[in-house]
Amino acid sequence: MTRSVYVTGIERGDGRQVVELGVMELLTRRVDRVGVFRPLLHEAPDRLFDLLRTRYRLSQDPATSFGMDYREAAAVQAELGTDELVSRLVDRFHRVARDYEAVIVLGTDYADTQLPDELALNARLANEFGAPVLLVIGGRGQSDGSVAAEARNAHRAYESLGCEIAALFVNRAAPADRAAIAAELSAHLPLPCYVLPDEPALAAPTVAQTAHALGGTVLLGDEAGLARDVMDFVIGGAMLPNLLAALTPGCLVVTPGDRADLVVGALAAHSAGTPPIAGVLLTLGERPGGEILSLAARLAPGTPVISVAGNTFPTATRLFTLEGKLSADTPRKAETALGLFERFTDPDELLGGFSAPRSTRVTPMMFEHRLLEQARSARRRVVLPEGTEERILRAAEVLLRRGVCDLTLLGPTEQIRRKAADLGIDLADAQLLDPAAAELRDRFAGRYAELRAHKGVSRELALDVVADVNYFGTLMVEQGLADGMVSGAVHSTAATIRPAFEIIRTRPDASIVSSVFFMCLADTVLVYGDCAVNPDPDAEQLADIAIQSAATAERFGVQPRIAMLSYSTGTSGSGADVDKVRAATELVRARRPDLSTEGPIQYDAAVEPSVAATKLPLSEVAGRATVLVFPDLNTGNNTYKAVQRSAGAVAVGPVLQGLRKPVNDLSRGALVGDIVNTVAITAIQAQQPS
Repeated sequence: MTRSVYVTGIERGDGRQVVELGVMELLTRRVDRVGVFRPLLHEAPDRLFDLLRTRYRLSQDPATSFGMDYREAAAVQAELGTDELVSRLVDRFHRVARDYEAVIVLGTDYADTQLPDELALNARLANEFGAPVLLVIGGRGQSDGSVAAEARNAHRAYESLGCEIAALFVNRAAPADRAAIAAELSAHLPLPCYVLPDEPALAAPTVAQTAHALGGTVLLGDEAGLARDVMDFVIGGAMLPNLLAALTPGCLVVTPGDRADLVVGALAAHSAGTPPIAGVLLTLGERPGGEILSLAARLAPGTPVISVAGNTFPTATRLFTLEGKLSADTPRKAETALGLFERFTDPDELLGGFSAPRSTRVTPMMFEHRLLEQARSARRRVVLPEGTEERILRAAEVLLRRGVCDLTLLGPTEQIRRKAADLGIDLADAQLLDPAAAELRDRFAGRYAELRAHKGVSRELALDVVADVNYFGTLMVEQGLADGMVSGAVHSTAATIRPAFEIIRTRPDASIVSSVFFMCLADTVLVYGDCAVNPDPDAEQLADIAIQSAATAERFGVQPRIAMLSYSTGTSGSGADVDKVRAATELVRARRPDLSTEGPIQYDAAVEPSVAATKLPLSEVAGRATVLVFPDLNTGNNTYKAVQRSAGAVAVGPVLQGLRKPVNDLSRGALVGDIVNTVAITAIQAQQPS
């Protein structure tokens, strides 16, 4: 039976999209097929549905995501009555619900709907859908006492109409009042109550949204620049020194188009990072000459310069009414919204309030969500040596906005800040360190010389070595200044892991360092080892890889059933390669009799029940293997890439295992999402005692 939840409020402007997005995030962590239904829609396309469909890879047809538009609803209600309107909407809801394990219902928005008693309509629809209510109250501009009173009244109103209220949210509360409101609600309401503080970045329009609202023409600026949040407006009409003194981080400079001095000055300030601005808006329909625009493009590449036709005053008046919107075009706002939601709610308590089902399948998205959730549960600090690389900066923004872990970025700090400013990325919550100039360099040189004295490393040589970002980052981990390290986006695997071999070294219970990939297939997660580090392990090393891989699998929620892979199954083959796998299997069984282990076994017999039934009918692993150990790097690396490309699997890794403290390597082709996942895995590894 489909389980649904109805998100609604009592008036417009409550910002409930944050709650709707957050609930969708929670549902997709445990349910494979989640549907969306909005009973009434102003006009297609539905901005929020497009965001949910893009972010969560929904296959749902947009035409099924809503019941009818408001004009049709008003006409049906006026001509045929509320019962007929509700009947039609219930029918359309059930057409969606039958295809999904869970459905999130997006209540009406109270915005020029021309529907009488909209609150009662939402309550009735929730009851008819059999959906518990998540009630959202807007708190912007209200005192803590008035917000709490409004929340209690709203709860009473929905409860009197027969609704099951699973939880209540106060959104956009004044940050200083958040704790007082939460205490007041918990003292007077018998249900989970969550208070989300007002977040300026969510209300801020992006530069692209601003340009669209004003009908502006983009003269300069790339996609990253247009995605910047406009946090403030600075109206430029005075002399340049006065303008520069008024600039604030993330501001949009509004100036007449004939003031080339202000345009160049503002962009030069941005280039210097004092402070980074969102862009420049030119009024009066005036545009600088080609030479000025060319200079502007060189001063601050990617920073938007937009021209509008109106005068400065009416343009400014219009600007101050703009508000940012969550949409598929604002993924960074979505990360901010989710970070806010996750920081101030209790996921288990909330999901328990409406008995969300848990799927028996584990999809790639579910696995990735769980990584972030597990990492966030006990925050650790991860150092990223490649702090000037764009993909690293974008991943850092996601990790910081979602509160996944604390971060240290290495590299020339001014270069990192300028690069972040050009991308519109806020690194205020990250630590930035330049190994070449850091006070820690001398301390690290002494430690490295001590560790490598047997190799003849002097203190003078060590001073040069530790200026390398990977050595510096590894020493931060070894010295307890960071809990883990992730590198490799622009460095080779050797450059990333050699310092770890020299400085961190292997765990007492591990003879070698090895790796695994988490292979996220359509409905399951398999663990492949070793596909990245050891070219041709012997039987002892292969057994160690198997035991390490089983421990890694278990740590990340995969029940280990080990298949020691070979070109032969059971006793059907012989030869040196098969004998190595057979010997490794016996070593695993001797050392860890508690682990379910099978080998030698062919890949098809390991994962396909029908083949297993023929080849190894009595095996508890065959056909059900979750940890697949390859006999050598050639086989493992080719197999993981073949499965990744041919089966459309998401490969997360490589994840190094066997080190005393976690250091992980990225592929040089890693995407932002790959980096986020690898950092989350590193943070989770760091949660384990070393």
